[in-house]
Amino acid sequence: AQTVIDEFISSAEQKWSQRSSVVLLLPHGFEGQGPDHSSARIERFLQLAAEDNMIISRPSTPASYFHLLRRQAYSRPRKPLIVFTPKAMLRLKGATSGTEEFTAGKFEPVLDDPAIEEAQNVTKVLLVAGKIYYDLKTEIAKREIKNIAVIRLEQFYPFPTEAMKRIGEKYRIADFAWVQDEPENQGAGQFVVMEAKTAGIKNLA
Repeated sequence: AQTVIDEFISSAEQKWSQRSSVVLLLPHGFEGQGPDHSSARIERFLQLAAEDNMIISRPSTPASYFHLLRRQAYSRPRKPLIVFTPKAMLRLKGATSGTEEFTAGKFEPVLDDPAIEEAQNVTKVLLVAGKIYYDLKTEIAKREIKNIAVIRLEQFYPFPTEAMKRIGEKYRIADFAWVQDEPENQGAGQFVVMEAKTAGIKNLA
C-alpha cells in the first residue's frame, strides 16, 4: 500500500498530471493493542507533503469530521485527503457533537479551547491533535487548573498559518507546547513546531 501512496497519491499531480479526491481513513493511536495496531505513521505522511499535494488531518469531533468530508466533496482543484482515525474515539463519550454543529458552520483547521473565558489568565497553551485532547481536558478539570488552554490542530497540512497566528495573538503572554501520543521522534511534533514558529509562535517547545 505504501508504494501506491508514494507513486500515485502523494505525487499524482506532479508525476502523472492527475487530480484525485481519494480519501484514506487510516487507523492510528497507541491503544494498548501492540505496535501493529499503530499502522498510520503521521510523520511519514508529513514528509510526503509538499506543494499542496494533499490534505492531512486528524479531526477530534464527529462534526469536524463531517465538515471535513463535505469540504472534500466540493473542493476544487481536487486533492487527496488523508485522515487519521483512532478507533478509541468511536466509543469515547466526550467525542460527541450536537445536531446544530452538523447543520451550521464549516470545517475549522484549528479549534480554540471553549472553556477559556479570559485569555489574559492563560500562562500555558497546549497544542494537540486527536484523542489526547480529551485525556488532557479530563485531567485539567480534575485538578481544577484555570491557566492552561488546550488548542486542537484539526489539520496538519496545508498548515493553517493564519488561524495559528490568531491563536498566538490571543494568548501572546503564554508559553506554548506541542503534546502528542507518540515518542518525540515520531508523530507530527517536528513538523508542527517548525510551522508554528513560521506562523509567529516563537515560544513553542
